[in-house]
Amino acid sequence: MRCTVFGTGYLGATHAACMAELGHDVLGVDIDPGKVAKLSSGEVPFYEPGLAEVLRRNIDAGRLHFTTSYREAAEFADLHFLGVGTPQKKGEYGADLRHVHSVIDTLAPLLDRPAVIVGKSTVPVGTAADLGARARALAPAGDAVEVAWNPEFLREGFAVEDTLHPDRMVLGVDRLRPGRAEAELRELYARLLGEDIPFLVTDLATAELVKVSANAFLATKISFINAISEVCEATGADVTQLADALGYDARIGRRFLNAGLGFGGGCLPKDIRAFMARAGELGANQALHFLREVDSINMRRRTRMVELAAQACGGSLLGANVAVLGAAFKPESDDVRDSPALNVAGMMQLHGAVVSVYDPKALDNSRRLFPTLNYATSAVEACDNADAVLLLTEWAEFAALKPEDLNGVVRARVMVDGRNCLDAADWRTAGWVYRGLGRG
Repeated sequence: MRCTVFGTGYLGATHAACMAELGHDVLGVDIDPGKVAKLSSGEVPFYEPGLAEVLRRNIDAGRLHFTTSYREAAEFADLHFLGVGTPQKKGEYGADLRHVHSVIDTLAPLLDRPAVIVGKSTVPVGTAADLGARARALAPAGDAVEVAWNPEFLREGFAVEDTLHPDRMVLGVDRLRPGRAEAELRELYARLLGEDIPFLVTDLATAELVKVSANAFLATKISFINAISEVCEATGADVTQLADALGYDARIGRRFLNAGLGFGGGCLPKDIRAFMARAGELGANQALHFLREVDSINMRRRTRMVELAAQACGGSLLGANVAVLGAAFKPESDDVRDSPALNVAGMMQLHGAVVSVYDPKALDNSRRLFPTLNYATSAVEACDNADAVLLLTEWAEFAALKPEDLNGVVRARVMVDGRNCLDAADWRTAGWVYRGLGRG
């Protein structure tokens, strides 16, 4: 089949490359000529494991191309995916849909034959129906243009795997306007559906709500265990052992019960805020009021981490040398959007600390966001003469650190584990002061 993908960020570039990997002819579209040039040369503008290989393989095979031309896209295919960003509005909780509207307003007037536009982006419920009406009004093909919604469930660091081997697929269609969307998507995803992956066909609103509801649930679970960790700190209990005990309950499960610095990134924080904003617009704000506390608990972890660092440095960060291991919001990513690690590093600098940051992949993005921090080229370099070491992103190389790796490097043997991924007993036995969130 032939399809286009509008937007070539984390979502769009991954979807385009993976659709080509399934054997389809794909055209990626972006208004940024620099990004298009990079992708066309086989270079991914961000770090995502395995994506560069898939990208280059399909460019070489002639199945994947990129352009800035909407007209070329309209002529190339009749199946168009919408994968542009929906960031949080400045100064508000709601989602900024400018990029989504821009794609429809530019593409629709070029559609002079039947076409299916399939949304991938996370949008407020009700957006798909509005976009459908907008597209039909603008397109020469009129009612022959159909808008459907196929939400993404990608995890950064596992995006290729999640696209090629999803745990479920959801397609929302306009029940009042039966069209070709379901048949087109079943054909496009035939190889995946052949693996017995569940394929749920719903109305538009339900499909839009699936992604934000999933993110709200995960955010709530993470914030729940972080709230419990505050009680653990007050009582001397160990939140990691508590989480293990809870995880054996099949109704609860162990995943996403890791207490620590909390969540960040370009999805969870802005999605739950947009969900709250949309609920308010619909008159259902009380239904999601609990998400305000979920958000508050999550943000409070960052302040608590700075407090722990200050306590570990004798009560004040003024003049202290602090090593920060991790800048990305999660391992296997270079994404620093709303990164708890980088936020904590910045706050400690404001409290007078000299902060040295190391991350295996996110240093360039970190420098652009926080140019005044010091950046190291290795964990050992970051820890040189440190009064405290803070582990803030659970990269495998940090979780594998042993006390002897740093004994002769630091000035004071103080480890503050913001992700609870180290063995506390090992570090304490080796003479280190070990502090972990919720670990007594």
